[in-house]
Amino acid sequence: MTATQEKAARSPRNRLVSGPGILLVWLYGVMSVGAVSRSIYQIATEFDRAPLAYGLSAGAAVVYVFITYTLVRGGEKARRAALVCCAAELAGVVIVGTWTLVDPSAFPDATVWSDFGYGYLFIPVLLPLTGIWWLRRTRAAAAA
Repeated sequence: MTATQEKAARSPRNRLVSGPGILLVWLYGVMSVGAVSRSIYQIATEFDRAPLAYGLSAGAAVVYVFITYTLVRGGEKARRAALVCCAAELAGVVIVGTWTLVDPSAFPDATVWSDFGYGYLFIPVLLPLTGIWWLRRTRAAAAA
């Protein structure tokens, strides 16, 4: 992509951080800080107690940080990357949420996505759904 194309991709028409997108970026930012802080502390101090749960929380943190970055960056390439990550995040929340209900003994401590994000007011399951909706909506608006 040339510099001119990249500049056009980041034009106000193609920005992802406008309207409801601002709230989405803010929520992903808060989840990023929370998940990164939690996973660093848990891995540093008590990793041997629940390595699966803490590893999954660290994975969730990476996903949240990447989605926050792509939303702020804007442009079509970033929108597509964020859409893929939101879909992967939703799959992770559903898989881990189901796993924690079916086999709670596998998780001596909760992850960010345990019980579909119950410990986080279900934000982990609502956030990717909202993100997918917003990213599809901004694509339709940019195409129009």
